[in-house]
Amino acid sequence: MTTKGNRVSPAERREWWLFLLLVGPNLALFAIFTYWPLVYNGYLSFVKWDMLAPVKIWVGLENYRFLFTQAEFRLIMLNTLIFTIASVVLTGSIGLAMALLLNQALRGRDAVRSIVFSPVMLSGAAIGIVWIYIFDPRYGLLDMLLGFVGLDSPNWLLDTAWALPAVIIVHVWKTVGYAVVIYIAGLQAIPRELYEAVVVDGGGAWARFLHVTLPGLSPVIFFLILTTVLASFQAFDIIKVMTNGGPVNATTTLVFYLYEQGFVAFNAGRAGVASIVLFVLMFMFTLVQMRYEERNVHYA
Repeated sequence: MTTKGNRVSPAERREWWLFLLLVGPNLALFAIFTYWPLVYNGYLSFVKWDMLAPVKIWVGLENYRFLFTQAEFRLIMLNTLIFTIASVVLTGSIGLAMALLLNQALRGRDAVRSIVFSPVMLSGAAIGIVWIYIFDPRYGLLDMLLGFVGLDSPNWLLDTAWALPAVIIVHVWKTVGYAVVIYIAGLQAIPRELYEAVVVDGGGAWARFLHVTLPGLSPVIFFLILTTVLASFQAFDIIKVMTNGGPVNATTTLVFYLYEQGFVAFNAGRAGVASIVLFVLMFMFTLVQMRYEERNVHYA
């Protein structure tokens, strides 16, 4: 409580000092490692600088004008959208199907769950190296499997039509175990009584899935879409190891372009533009997701 004249009492003053003591270090870390880099990236997007020269040349919107008028940058944006949408849809749908299966009382279920989740724990670089050999058009595992059905293996990583699908396959293989574990946790939280009520009403498996499972999983689906989209936007290591953004920018995404411009070409201005565009896309998607969550996600 405050004293007369709205003066702060000693007790309140001590509480505020305690609050600042506890929260202050966290706010400082956020300011130094999150907000300041964002602000500085925004500044770099308006300058021309090779990260070595002592003077940064102010060019205004020139970096933005240059990138947004380049066919190469439009291809990179398209690659990013295709990679993100395909990865999220495949990870979500395959993960749900596997979770429904592994949620049954099957022999060896726990061992299979561990095997499915294990790629999530592996390094993306190591996974990329293994899959380079799997995709080898002459000696790879996929070439052998396709040969059994009389099909020839495409040159996955050197063909512009197949390189991006190959990277998507590997990214989904690495992340689907994460979705499976989250889905299983959501399935186990759905009350059994709801399924029994549908059965009593004469509903079959499809009715149980449509009227109980999907509504019950809506918070989980919302969480997975949000996290997998953000992870897909930032996917880098698999692309770097498997294709290095090629062939002919066929697998170059926005975050990989940011790396190339900033740490290969030493063009801080264009890297700054790429980082701002990436931030805006992720921020807009998060806002859309939050609006969707308010209207369509049902919590028990």
